[in-house]
Amino acid sequence: MLQFFQFEAEFVDSLRCIPMQVRYKLDTCGVKLKLQHWHSFSPRQRQELIELPCETEAEVKNYRENLRSQVFQIFQTYPSDLPIQTPPAWQILAIPSDVQCQAQTLNLVIAPAQWQSLNPLQRFVLIKLSTSHHENNNFLPALQEFGILSKLTSVPKN
Repeated sequence: MLQFFQFEAEFVDSLRCIPMQVRYKLDTCGVKLKLQHWHSFSPRQRQELIELPCETEAEVKNYRENLRSQVFQIFQTYPSDLPIQTPPAWQILAIPSDVQCQAQTLNLVIAPAQWQSLNPLQRFVLIKLSTSHHENNNFLPALQEFGILSKLTSVPKN
């Protein structure tokens, strides 16, 4: 799953921010990687974290151990753990309330069939871009990029 999104284009070349595909893997393996950690990695290490698979149980375990080891080698401490959702929200075919609320702030409604047509990484992205502690300015560009904006309907104003 080597996929960068158009809304990430301004920082993908330099990898100054953690790409969504890596954030997806972090949530999958349960590691909280700080931007400070990411910046401390060499370009080769960052590229490895992008390319290293994290799908099967063995791959998830390997990704987690590899990442924790790299952080420890630099900081002499392990990164924090993230709770692993079972099943992850991006695997559930019902639209999460945060995503619905974020769409409503834009006077949009995402239909269940539209949500279900997205792949797990795309659903993960929309979940991340709709959480209250995340900068939400890429939510609309992500909807456009995923090809569902043209299929969205406006919410009637009362």
